[in-house]
Amino acid sequence: MTDDAPSVSDRDAVLNSGCFCVTLDSDRLLTAIQAEAPEPDLAAALLAARPHLFAAMPVFLADHDLKAMLAVVAAVEAAAEDPAYQAAVLAWAPDIARHDFGPRAAFMGYDFHLGADGPKLIEVNTNAGGAFLNAFLARAQGACCREAEDAMRAAPMAEFETSVWAMFLAEWALQGRTGQPRSIAIVDDRPREQYLFPEFLLAQRFFERHGAKVWIVDPGELRFTAGVLQHDGEAVDLVYNRLVDFSFEAAEHEALRDAYLAGAVVMTPGPRNHALFADKRNLTLLSDPAAAAGFGLTPDQRQSLLAVPRTVMVTAVNAEDLWSGRKRYFFKPAGGHGGKAVYRGDKMTRGVWAEVQQGGYIAQELAVPSERRIRIDGEIRALKLDVRVYTYRGSPLLTAARVYQGQTTNFRTPGGGFAPVFVT
Repeated sequence: MTDDAPSVSDRDAVLNSGCFCVTLDSDRLLTAIQAEAPEPDLAAALLAARPHLFAAMPVFLADHDLKAMLAVVAAVEAAAEDPAYQAAVLAWAPDIARHDFGPRAAFMGYDFHLGADGPKLIEVNTNAGGAFLNAFLARAQGACCREAEDAMRAAPMAEFETSVWAMFLAEWALQGRTGQPRSIAIVDDRPREQYLFPEFLLAQRFFERHGAKVWIVDPGELRFTAGVLQHDGEAVDLVYNRLVDFSFEAAEHEALRDAYLAGAVVMTPGPRNHALFADKRNLTLLSDPAAAAGFGLTPDQRQSLLAVPRTVMVTAVNAEDLWSGRKRYFFKPAGGHGGKAVYRGDKMTRGVWAEVQQGGYIAQELAVPSERRIRIDGEIRALKLDVRVYTYRGSPLLTAARVYQGQTTNFRTPGGGFAPVFVT
C-alpha cells in the first residue's frame, strides 16, 4: 500500500486508489492457459498478440456493492418472468424471439459502473464473453499486503467450473433433453479472427473434459439436413452461441435459424433470451418507475431498479431536448454490442447526431465510471473501470472487471483489460 491513498470511508475505494502491490503473474497465467488449451503453442501466440487482454492489477469491490448488484440482477430477472414485461419487450422484438424452447441463457452478463451513490446497471448482455479467461486470471495473481491477501483468499473460484457445467446441463434439460449433450458447437463468425478466440479454446477443452465432442465453427460450416443440425456430417446436440446476429437474420446463419426454429438443437443463448434481457430498449422500461410498477415486482425489487440510469428512446419528439441536454447522456444503438457506435453526448458532433436521430438509438443518463489507479513502468495512471457479474438464472457465477481508457471498454489500453475482482 502507498501512503498517499485518499481519505475515504470505503475500503475498496482506498485499495483501488492506492494498492499497487497486487500484480498479474503473466508466466503463471500463460502456463495455466497452455495446460488447458487444446493447442498450447497456438494459445501462447494468441495471448502474445493480445497484450492488453489482461489488466496489470485487480479491482477491489465492497461487499455491500456486490450485494446491491445482485439485488439489481434479481429484479431484472423477476421482471423478465412477468407476462406484462414480456408482452412489452416482445412487441419490438423480431418474430423469432416469440419462440420459447426453454433455455434461459448461459453466461448472462450484467455490467455496472460504480459511483458514490452505489452501482449503476449500464447494460445487460446475453452472450457475455470473458468468463473462462477471468476464471484463470483470478488464479494468477500475487499479493504482498494483508488487505490483498485477505481479498484473494475470499475469492470463490473453486466452484466455477462445477457451476458452469451444471448451467449447461440445466439448459439441456430445460429443452426436454435427458442425459447430457454428446456434441457441442461453439459458434461465432470467423471464430479464429475473434479477439476472444483464446477463450473459445478454453471452453472447448472444458466441454471435452465433460465427455462431449466439441467444434469451434463458423455458422457457414453447419448444415440443417433431415431435421438435424450437422457439422461435417455429424449431429450437433447443443450450440454455445457467441454470435452478435442475435436473431439469426444473416443469410449465412440460415442453418442455425432453421435448426433453432425446428427445436432440433439446444441453443444457448438464443433470440428470445436476447429479446427479454439484452435489447437496450428494455432499459427504457426497467429505468421507468411507473412502468416497473406494472411488472409484478416487490417493493424491494422496484427500489433496486432505481440503479438503472434513466433511459429513453431517441425520437423525433424528444430529439431537440436530448440534443440540448446531450452532455447528460450516453447514446447507444438498441441492438448494439461491444461498445460499437456508442457516443458520449459531450463529445458528439452534429454529423453523428444526424445519424442518431434516424432512429434505433437509446439515450441513457450518464453514469460516470469509477477509477483504478495502476502503476505502469513506474508511472501511476488512473483508468476507468466497470464490473461485470456473470450469472445464470440470477445466480452469480463469477465477477470480473474491465479496466480501460476512452469512451468504452476497448482492450487497447496499456495496463488495462480484464481484471479479477476481489471483494472486500
